[in-house]
Amino acid sequence: MIVAPSLVALIGVSGYLAVTGGLSPDQSEGPDPAQTSVANVDASYVPWLRKAADACTVVTPSLLAAQIDQLSGWSNDSASLSQQGIASFTDAQWRTWGRDDNANGRSSPRDTEDAIMALGRQDCSLAEKVTDLRTEGIVSGDLVDLTLAAYTVGTDTVKRTGRVPADARTFLKRVKARLPRYEALVRRTPDQNSGGQNASAVLTPPVGTLTVTSSFGSRTHPLTGVTKLHTGVDFGAPQGAQVAAARDGRIEFAGTTTAYGIRVVIDHGTIGGKRLQTTYSHLSALQVTAGQTVTAGSPVGLVGSTGLSTGPHLHFEVLLDGQYMDPLPWLGTAQ
Repeated sequence: MIVAPSLVALIGVSGYLAVTGGLSPDQSEGPDPAQTSVANVDASYVPWLRKAADACTVVTPSLLAAQIDQLSGWSNDSASLSQQGIASFTDAQWRTWGRDDNANGRSSPRDTEDAIMALGRQDCSLAEKVTDLRTEGIVSGDLVDLTLAAYTVGTDTVKRTGRVPADARTFLKRVKARLPRYEALVRRTPDQNSGGQNASAVLTPPVGTLTVTSSFGSRTHPLTGVTKLHTGVDFGAPQGAQVAAARDGRIEFAGTTTAYGIRVVIDHGTIGGKRLQTTYSHLSALQVTAGQTVTAGSPVGLVGSTGLSTGPHLHFEVLLDGQYMDPLPWLGTAQ
């Protein structure tokens, strides 16, 4: 007599989910904020959040983490029959955005690394669309808000409304309420706060004169107006000035990106068991190719203003095990 009502309720809910295919992102309230925690996020996922957000300037690692928290509480277990994994992807969505990013031989929304990267691709695609709409004067509002709205109700609805639609505001509010708890997790680590255990003068200057025009840390982007972590240091330099490798290594990437313009990424191997990489962005020309071996001081490109840039400069980044570091201590320069 005590169990029967529970069984009836369970059958009723199961029947509803089977008919409807589960809850859509705008319908789902997600876990209670009081019951979720940064502790749900394994530290090994932080570099993946950074990598996923690196594809565009609007989406931040903490935004992705907060969005996942709202969607699933970072749990792969879902009551929905149509949505899978921590980012609640449908089969159709996964065919568009899913890849085998963790290189384990399968592409699955239940692989946390794959799901994080796929959500980053989806959000960055939406961010690009709403940015274009705002540039054209068709919509108005904060780009993060518009991106979350497009995720929730679709870009066409945002376009038709001209702003964040009322139907998207609840989801947006809940995601943004979760942001503060993740910002500290993805922006700062003990290594970042100290500049890195082995940071002192490990690298040689990538340009002739180290004139800092924008420091490492939180800032409002001069073009997008979005406040997020400035992941490197901007060194002011004239158009066409020589840019050099900061350390011996292998060219991991050399090509054109939307946000960073012409960009070079160098893998320097490991220091103290941690992988060290440097990046060189907004170049006007490339002087290296992917797979090439370089030595410290050898040319990699020329200073420019490609991508999202307001003038000629070098955006220089240092990553240790995928985490952004303040480059100045690594160059032996006082902050």
